Amino acid sequence: MIYYDSPNPAPNPRRVRMFAAEKGIDLPTQTVSIVAREQKSPEFLKVNARGQTPALQLDDGTVLTESVAICRYLEAIHPEPSMFGSSPQEIGKIEMWIRRVELVVMEPVGKVWVHTHPFTEGLPIKRFREYGESCIPRVLEGYAMCDAALQGHNWLAGKNFSMADIVLYTTVEFACFIGIEVPDDMLQLRHWHDRVAARPSGAA
Repeated sequence: MIYYDSPNPAPNPRRVRMFAAEKGIDLPTQTVSIVAREQKSPEFLKVNARGQTPALQLDDGTVLTESVAICRYLEAIHPEPSMFGSSPQEIGKIEMWIRRVELVVMEPVGKVWVHTHPFTEGLPIKRFREYGESCIPRVLEGYAMCDAALQGHNWLAGKNFSMADIVLYTTVEFACFIGIEVPDDMLQLRHWHDRVAARPSGAA
């Protein structure tokens, strides 16, 4: 098994690192530099034709991509501690929040990144700065949704730290990197962020 990773600030590979750290899984890793565009090299495109990290190549040659799918696989072979929920209610709530974070928070964060950040200026894509900037209020609306959900709760999807928290944490960290900070008045979200950062996996 080989895990194709990319270092921070890449949020999706970090999801898998955090998940593996929570599980105590030691993943044999090969680093792929996004800055050097190694994810678009002919060698890596043989692993993942989409030219993106993360990717997990299994011993039989099967390649899994997409961070949550990789974590689902790891959960299936290392079920404890559960990160996707044990009861039907937990499973449903965690899945709900993973989807909400990806669609309501990460999606506009990605638009801000692609259309406004200096790093993406050299990419062979058409950028629309005004559109990117218009997505910042959408990110803050997503933050407000999560801040409200954390009222009276330590973790996003229930009483236990879960994959939903990992998805949100890596999204918030990436958003901070590109200049979208959590507002000072969103105290629940800020305190939650501090709790996640204090976990050993927060440094993964």
